[in-house]
Amino acid sequence: MKIAVFSDVHSNYEALKGVLEDIKLFKPDKILCLGDLVGYGASPNEVIELIRENNITTILGNYDEAVGFRKIVCGCDYKNEEEARMGEISLSWTSENINPENREFLKTLKRQMKIELEGLKILAVHGSPERINEYLYEDVSADRIEKYFEENDVDIILCGHTHIPYIRHVKGKFLINPGSVGKPKPEMGKKRFCPDATWIYMEINRDDFIFKIMKVPYDYEKSARLIEEKGLPKVFANLVRGITE
Repeated sequence: MKIAVFSDVHSNYEALKGVLEDIKLFKPDKILCLGDLVGYGASPNEVIELIRENNITTILGNYDEAVGFRKIVCGCDYKNEEEARMGEISLSWTSENINPENREFLKTLKRQMKIELEGLKILAVHGSPERINEYLYEDVSADRIEKYFEENDVDIILCGHTHIPYIRHVKGKFLINPGSVGKPKPEMGKKRFCPDATWIYMEINRDDFIFKIMKVPYDYEKSARLIEEKGLPKVFANLVRGITE
């Protein structure tokens, strides 16, 4: 069985279009989105409508929750006051510009989902099995990962939220993060990074399985210009371009 997994679109319509076109080439049996459809980018309605048109199973992200339920904070882990201020601007703009029907759609999303494929038990979440906004980075302790596997009785945990893709193998089980479709993040200390969208290809059979991180180039400049045209902070546009300066 072939499964495509992606996360953290963040209102980037061009990136989502590119990823879905790439996914279709692999003819997956199932497509999963791990949440954060909205925030930071300029196309929240277009992104949600494309997700709905393609009937893609989607998990509730912390940004989706904040916009859907009109919260005043999104639960992100900001490093300083300026990042927090930018987050407030993003949340406020998105909440003001999303249409009522799409807000209601966000409110219907489930916080997590369990599925079983070819004898493997899979848990899909946005942050972690415990918290929607917990960051499970690749270097999270093995003890913590094992705890989550044992408590949830699963073989694979799919999580997003970090925006950095990885495949982690721990004692025969897997923690998998597809990275971000619309808002990639750089490695620590880097000011420029690859702006490509990412997703995970999974092929699960009874005897073996394949997991692969996929990168998708797209017209990121078009997304960045739209962010600027809509009056959102230039820093949001530059992150789409792969620039932190």
